[in-house]
Amino acid sequence: MLALVLVALSLGLSNFAAAIGIGVAGVDARTRVRVGVVFGIFEAGMPILGLALGHALASTLGHAARWVGAGLLIATGAYGLIKALRAGAAGAPGPPADQQQLGRLLVTGIALSIDNLAVGFALGTYHVSLPLAAVVIGTVSITMSLAGLELGARIGMRAGQRGELLGGLVLIGVGVAIGTGVI
Repeated sequence: MLALVLVALSLGLSNFAAAIGIGVAGVDARTRVRVGVVFGIFEAGMPILGLALGHALASTLGHAARWVGAGLLIATGAYGLIKALRAGAAGAPGPPADQQQLGRLLVTGIALSIDNLAVGFALGTYHVSLPLAAVVIGTVSITMSLAGLELGARIGMRAGQRGELLGGLVLIGVGVAIGTGVI
């Protein structure tokens, strides 16, 4: 059980970092729920999908899964960065956090949880209870995501209107960290 919690914590670190980037732009209760649910579902569901897909796909994806996730996060962060720069050039503030696009959040959730496919493959070889693993990983993910949102919101209050810009940079940073193996 301790190993499972440690795996969940290590997987949740990327969610924590990305949630900080989202929270910088400001969060309300609705955004917290969206981020917690989306990140939790993907973090808990990907190991199940990984087990269902089997070891054949694990060898096909292999090391590339990390690069795909990193690329998606960098692209999502770059999109936020470009949006913030355009809004700044036009003199208008970016959209409030409660209007966070669900599509962008889903892409972020997928990008952050691609590595969980490999965890699902590994869980199958160690005969870990899949429902237990999904609950533990999902719970840890939601908790770390909400903590990241709160920290990001506090940073965002100090960053002012540059919150969206800072959030994009954080997502790019998380993508680079995943791509280089730091996270």
